[in-house]
Amino acid sequence: MKNKVILGIDTSNYTTSLGIVSLGGELIANLKMPLEVACGERGLRQSDALFAHTKNIPIIMERAKDMLDDCEIVAVGVSDKPRNVEGSYMPCFLAGVSVASAVSTAVGCEHFCFSHQCGHIMAAIHSSGALNLLNGKFAAYHVSGGTTELLLVTPTDNGFLCEKIGGTLDLNAGQAIDRIGVSLGLKFPCGPAIERLALECNEKIGLPVSVKGTWANFSGLENSVARLISEGKSREYIARYTLEYVAKTLDKMTSALLAEHHDIPVLFAGGVMSNSIIKDKIRKKYNAWFAEPSLSSDNAVGIAYLTLRAYNSKNK
Repeated sequence: MKNKVILGIDTSNYTTSLGIVSLGGELIANLKMPLEVACGERGLRQSDALFAHTKNIPIIMERAKDMLDDCEIVAVGVSDKPRNVEGSYMPCFLAGVSVASAVSTAVGCEHFCFSHQCGHIMAAIHSSGALNLLNGKFAAYHVSGGTTELLLVTPTDNGFLCEKIGGTLDLNAGQAIDRIGVSLGLKFPCGPAIERLALECNEKIGLPVSVKGTWANFSGLENSVARLISEGKSREYIARYTLEYVAKTLDKMTSALLAEHHDIPVLFAGGVMSNSIIKDKIRKKYNAWFAEPSLSSDNAVGIAYLTLRAYNSKNK
């Protein structure tokens, strides 16, 4: 008898991803292919991202072929938009939607759609072992290059209802990190390289941040770093300053969140939260949940688990 599996697909602005989980919830595959960004560039145009996914998808499906040989795909899930709000749209997700529709039609299985953001949240829940969060409301940060939001999350059989209760008022945290990294001569996306540099700096850093309640500004970080560069500060110092700034900002936002919502569980998701410096500072102070690094960055595993939950709910 063939092993019944769920296939998840995510085509974000910077990664082509495919996830496979068994009907029993076992993670079978987490396959990812980054989209190439030219040296010195800060990102990709949507048309370029869509084209890159079109090239990547046959390659990543070929990688999955052996894993699927003895399997029956019973449901396909895909991210079809960035967030769970009306009008949320990015063309890059059309690549995944097209493939998911083709696969579900070809094999005659069910087809589910979710937001990219909900995929991040579910990936963090599963990889942190915080499945109890699916039983009630919780707070979730989604911190990446494209999003910095604090959400009040209500689980449903078909994903999550997300109410935005905080976040950035200008630049996203990951966007600021990448801009600073590029200015230091690092290749985009710059998070891992910034972290490596920062870990080489042991200087004590005092810095002001711009936070009002659960809302923050990150444009001041970019301005401060421009001043530090003009003063001749080392790349290691600037990298450490950048990550300490983000950590302190999230710390103050979380303090404001818990002052209002008291003992609500807090989950951190998104690529920025794979950073060890930021994570360690938050974890020392709060009883928070984090995705493991491989599932903090963009992935389709969260989409696969959302699909499994929706499939089980529909076929009770």
